[in-house]
Amino acid sequence: MIRQLRALLGSDINTALLYAVVAAVLQGIAFVLLVPILRALFGNPSDAWPWLGALFVAGIAYGVVFFRGALAGYDVGGGLLRTLHHRLGDHMSVLPLGWFTPARVGEVSTLVSQGVMGVANAPAHLLRPLVSAFVTPATVVLLMALFDWRIALATLATAPLIALSYWWSGRLVERAERGTVIASAQASTRVVEFAQNQPLLRSTGQTDRGWATLDAALAKQRDEGRKLIVKAVPGMVLFAIVVQLAFAAVLLFGTYLAVGGSLSTPDLLALLVLAARFVEPIWMAADLGGALKLSRGALNRVQDVLDSPPLPQPSTPKAPTTDDVTFEDVTFGYNGSAVVKGVSLHVPARSMTALVGPSGSGKTTLTKLAARFFDVDSGSVRVGGVDVREMTTEQLMGQLSLVFQDVYLFDDTIFNNIRLAKPEATDAEVFAAAGAARVDEIIARLPDGWQTRVGEGGTSLSGGERQRVSIARAILKDAPIVVLDEATAALDLENEAAVRDALKALTTDRTLVAIAHRLSTVVNADQVVFLEDGRVTATGRHDELIQRGGRYAEFWKGAR
Repeated sequence: MIRQLRALLGSDINTALLYAVVAAVLQGIAFVLLVPILRALFGNPSDAWPWLGALFVAGIAYGVVFFRGALAGYDVGGGLLRTLHHRLGDHMSVLPLGWFTPARVGEVSTLVSQGVMGVANAPAHLLRPLVSAFVTPATVVLLMALFDWRIALATLATAPLIALSYWWSGRLVERAERGTVIASAQASTRVVEFAQNQPLLRSTGQTDRGWATLDAALAKQRDEGRKLIVKAVPGMVLFAIVVQLAFAAVLLFGTYLAVGGSLSTPDLLALLVLAARFVEPIWMAADLGGALKLSRGALNRVQDVLDSPPLPQPSTPKAPTTDDVTFEDVTFGYNGSAVVKGVSLHVPARSMTALVGPSGSGKTTLTKLAARFFDVDSGSVRVGGVDVREMTTEQLMGQLSLVFQDVYLFDDTIFNNIRLAKPEATDAEVFAAAGAARVDEIIARLPDGWQTRVGEGGTSLSGGERQRVSIARAILKDAPIVVLDEATAALDLENEAAVRDALKALTTDRTLVAIAHRLSTVVNADQVVFLEDGRVTATGRHDELIQRGGRYAEFWKGAR
C-alpha cells in the first residue's frame, strides 16, 4: 500500500513515514531505559538519576517527533483526499461514456465518498500507530539483548507465530470486504433511485408497503456486513490469543531463569516490563490491521478506476468537412454478444433519418456509436466524413447535439442549466434558445423566475419541462447534427405540442438522426431505416416501405 500511496503523493508520504519510524524507535528506547532504572532502584537508588534524565530526554524527543509526525500524517491525508478527487475527476472525464453503466455509477458514487475517505484515513490515522506497532517492539527486542540475550531471543522466537496469525486475520477481512463494498454501492444506488422516483412510487402505493427493490438491497447490505463480522472475528480472536500466549511463554521462560539463579529478580522484573511493552503495540495491530485492509481495498478500487483505459485520442486529429453520418459495415456488442451486426447506412447532410425497429434491435446502440460512447468492434462510423476515432472528443461533440428521453438537470437555475451547452454564450443567446424551446412559458410559472433552482436531476420540473430545457441546450449549442431519441414518446398533450415546436426550431436546416416511436415522426422522415436483430432489413421512405409490405409494414400495423 505504501508503494501505491507513494505513486500518488510522491515524497510527502516518505516524510510522514520517516516521522512515524523515528517516533517508534524513540518510544522503544524510552521503554528499554526502564531496565537500568529498575536495576538502580533495587540496588543503589541514586544511580537511577542519570537514567531518569535519559528517559526524560527520550520522552521529550518522542513527544516532539510524535507531534510533527501527526501533523505530517494529517497533511498527507488531506492532500490525498484532494489528489484522489482530482485524479478521479480528471480520469473519468476522458473515459468512454459507455463506461458509466448504472451499476458502475453507484459504485463510483460510494467510492468517491466513503472509499476515498477510507484511503485518506490510512496516512492520517493508521500509518503512525501501525508503524509503532511493529517498529517499537523490534526496537525493544534489539535493545533487550544488551541486558539478557536469552530473554530477547525468547521474545523474538514468538514473532513468526504472531506475524502469521496477523496475516491470516487480515486475509479474512480482505475476503469478506469485497462483498460488503458491492452491497453498499447497490444500496446507495437504490436509495437515490427511491428518493428520485417518489411521485411514481407514491402514486402506486409503493412507499406504504415498502419498495421490494430497496428492501432487498438494504437486506443484502446487512447480510454482507454480518458476513464481514463473522469472518473477521475468528482471525482477531486468534491473533489476540497468540499474542497473549507469546507473553505467557516469555514470562514462564524468565521465571525459569530466575528460579535457576541465572537471572536476578530486578532484571527479571525489568525485562518482563519490556516484554509487556513488546506485546502491547502488537495487540493494537489487530484492530489497525483490519482497518488498513479496508483502506487498501478502497485504494485498489480507486486504482481500478484510474487504470480503466481512457477513450483513445488521435495523435493527428482530422477535422470534419461535411455534416453527414455514415456507418460502414459496423459490428458491435456488449460482453461478447453482438447487438449491431454489419450495419451500413448513410445519413445525408441536412436530412432526417428515422431509425425504426422493435426493442433491442440496435437503434440506441447506433446513436451511441455515432457519439462514440463506445468504439466499434469492426467497421467504422464517420461523422462529417471523418472516422470518429480520428477526431478528438471536443471535435466530435462539437458536431453533435444529443437529445434523449432521460434528461438530467443540475441543481441550479434553468438559465445556468441551458448555458451549460455553451458557457461563453451571451445572456441574449441563452434567452433566445430558451424562447425557441418554449422554456419561457415554464419560467413564467416559477416563483423566482429565471433564478428558480430546479433541484437535483431537475426533480422540481415535469418530464416535458425538463425535455424543453434539454432542447434549449441543444439549440444554444447549435451543432450541425442532431441525434434524437423520440422526445415526445411519454408526454402529455400540452408538453408534447411544446416539445414538438421546440424540435422544429432545433432540427431546421440540420442533419437529424431520430429514434422514432411515433408514426408522425416516421412519415416526415427523408429516410426510414428499419432494424431487426441488429441488422438493417429495409431502407426507404415510409410510404415506399408500406407499399413493399413485409416486416416493416407488419411492424407499423401492429404499432398503430
